[in-house]
Order: sequence, then C-alpha cells, then structure tokens
Amino acid sequence: MRGVKVFAGAAAAVLLMACAGPTPVLADTIEAALVRAYQSNPQLNAQRAQVRSTDENVPKALSGYRPTVNLNATAGDLYTNEKVSQQGVTLPIRGNNFARSVGLTASQTLFNGYQTANGVRAAESQVSGSREALRVLEESVLLSAATVYMDYLRDSANLEVQKSNVRVLEQTLKQTRDRFNVGEVTRTDVAQSEAQLAAGKTQELTAESQLTTTRANFRRIIGIEPRNLAPGSPVDRFLPSTLQHAVDLSLVENPNVTAAMYGIDVNYLQVKINEGALLPSVSMQVQVQQVSEQGPSVPQSFTASAIANVKVPIYQGGAEYALIRQSKENLAQQRLNLETTRDQTRANTVTAWGQLVATKAQVASAQAQVTASEIALNGVREEAKAGQRTTLDVLNAQQALVNARIALVNAQHDRVVASYSLLSAVGRLSPQVLRLSTPTYDPSVHYQQVRDSWAGLRTPDGR
Repeated sequence: MRGVKVFAGAAAAVLLMACAGPTPVLADTIEAALVRAYQSNPQLNAQRAQVRSTDENVPKALSGYRPTVNLNATAGDLYTNEKVSQQGVTLPIRGNNFARSVGLTASQTLFNGYQTANGVRAAESQVSGSREALRVLEESVLLSAATVYMDYLRDSANLEVQKSNVRVLEQTLKQTRDRFNVGEVTRTDVAQSEAQLAAGKTQELTAESQLTTTRANFRRIIGIEPRNLAPGSPVDRFLPSTLQHAVDLSLVENPNVTAAMYGIDVNYLQVKINEGALLPSVSMQVQVQQVSEQGPSVPQSFTASAIANVKVPIYQGGAEYALIRQSKENLAQQRLNLETTRDQTRANTVTAWGQLVATKAQVASAQAQVTASEIALNGVREEAKAGQRTTLDVLNAQQALVNARIALVNAQHDRVVASYSLLSAVGRLSPQVLRLSTPTYDPSVHYQQVRDSWAGLRTPDGR
C-alpha cells in the first residue's frame, strides 16, 4: 500500500508541474519563450534581412524617373600628319599634340510606355508580398516555439512518471521476494515482477532519450536551455468562436493568402511592363564638351547640344511578343495558385479546429481514465492481499495507471498546441495578438528610410 502512495504522489506532482497553475518558484513562461524566439531566432532575422533587401527594389524602380549624368575625360598623345590646302597651296602639317577633352552628358527619359510607373508599382507589390512572407515565417517560428515548449513539459513529465514507476516496481519486487521467502507467492510471481521492472527501466531510458532530443530542439528554436518551465496554457481567448468565423478570417488574414494576392499584382504589372516595350519612347540628352589641342589646326573647341530622341519600335524579332504571352501565362498561373492557397488554408483551418475540439474531449477522457485506473489499482491490490488477485494482475493494473497518466500528459500537451495551431491557421499568431511584452519588428521603417534615397552606400543601420 505504501508503494501505491509513493507512485500516486509522484505522478500527481508531475501533472501539477505540467498542467496546473503557476508555481511559487520563479519559472520561465511560454510567453517569455515566444519573445526570445521572436527576437533572436536566426531564421526569422534572416527573413527580415530579405525583406530589407526587397525594399531596395523600389528605389531601383524609381531611378527610371531620374536623370543619368556621366562625366567623360580623355587625355593622350596625338600624332598628326595631314595636308591642308590654303589659297591653292598644299601645306603639310605634322606634329605631336597632347590632346585633352572633357565632357558632361545628361540623359532624361520622358516617356517609355509607362514601364517605369508600372515597374514602381510592381516593386511596391513585391515589398508587400515579402512582408507577408515574413508574417508566414513569424507564425511558423512562434508555433514551433510554443510546440517545443510544450514538448519539453510533456517529455519531462513523462520521464518523471517513468521514474516514479520504476521506484514503485522496485518496491513491488522487494515485497514480492519477501512474500516468496515466506511461501505466500511462487517463483513465477517474482519473475513477473522482475520482468515488469526491466520493462519499466527501458521505458525510463526511452523517455530520457526523448527529453534529450527535445532539449536540443528547444535550444535551437528558442535560443536558451530550458530551465524550470512554468505550465503552458491554451490561447482560446484569441480564437474565433465558430468554425465558419475561423474559416472566413483565414481566407482574409492568413499571410499565405495575402502573399499570393500580392503575387497576382506583381505578375499583372509585369504584363503591363512587357506591353510597354511596344509603345514609343521619348528621351532628352544634353551634352557639353571641351576639347584642347585636338590637332594643329584645331587648338581648342567647345560644343554644346540638346537633343530629343523619339524611338518607335516596329519589329524586333518577336521576342517582345513572346515575353508578353509568357507573362500572361504566369499571371494565369498565379491566379490558380491563389485558389490553391485558399483551398489549402481552408482545409488547414478546418483540420486545426477539429484537432482542438478533439483534444478538449481527450483531456476530459484521459482525466476520467486516470481516476478510474487509480481506483482499479487500489482495488486490485486489496484483492491481491485477500488472495483473489495475482501479482500479475497488480502489475497490469499499475501499468494501466502509468499509461493513463502519460495519456493525460500527452492530451494536455496536444490541447495547448492545437490552440496555437488554430491561431496560426487563422493568421493571427503574432506578438500583437498574443500581447507579448516585446517591441514588434516594423518593416515599414526601413522601407521609408530607403524609398527616396538618390545616393549613398551605407545602409540605414550604418553598414
């Protein structure tokens, strides 16, 4: 009976650690883990750098509105051998000159078939799409962080259950041997206890190995070693109240859907850019040039010009038509991709909703299973004392209780993870919605810093 109390007390302590309210000891919380992952996850920081790189597409596109200015200078030895006719007399001119010239050329595109305007709009859509891709990764990292946090709680709880089980089985084996020595049980009962203890130790080693793996994943995703973790709780308060509401939100707010929509904008504008190659283009070029000692007969000259150029494409081999047709097919493909993304998002949301509903029922069922298994174990032990049950019956009842407690820990783990998965499927797994205590990364800050930059080699952060 004492073994039962030891096992039940240890298992209850494990369940309190994994699923009950906050403990008086200072502990790391799931919210703090999410903050660390949001701030320091290298994959997420790399994606932020990718967004900043995409921002530069806008000033690149805007450069089409701006003039280009080039300074040209030449210098070198010039040998002249020519004949000049003056008043019917031919005079030879020979000599070396150090020729020098300097010129300035400025060009400005006035019209290019709206290619620049459409290019700017396409670049802006690319920026918006990259921000949605960042949101996708943010949700993925936060979900991974929440999952691995609960994985560690689950695996550590499972290990404690297995350790408690081994302690109880060791005590059971000792009691069985004592009873064998006085002739109350047979050698078979002792062997059954030994076999159950060996199996329990194997399960303990397996649980310890699983916890080691989870600890490594925790360090990889969150960035620190797990220590004294507080219980995690579901985020049901942030979830839609009905399945239909969840589906409707996911089709509007899920970043995979919005990223696909921006992809349509980019492909549509690419069609317009390619069509602009068929329209006339107008440009202006201004040039000034100073030449010194170009030859014995031209010691110095200065020229200035302002030239307007109109270019009307007639036929260029057909490549421009192929590009237009190709871009239209890409646009059609992107529209179909959007429908595929919507269907997948809808399916993911329904699946996540079903998993959440199932895990709620599983927790209630597992709790009932634990209660019944505890009563059954106590009853079997009492019946064994009266000779109505065998040692194997006691061992089986004890293993059933271990399985029930592990099932409860797993169900409570799945319950929390399912709530985060549904929030991610809807498109609302973000620091703002979760109200995490961290400054949120705002990609528009860098965009505004570089959008109207005309020159400069340094990035806004000083590199």
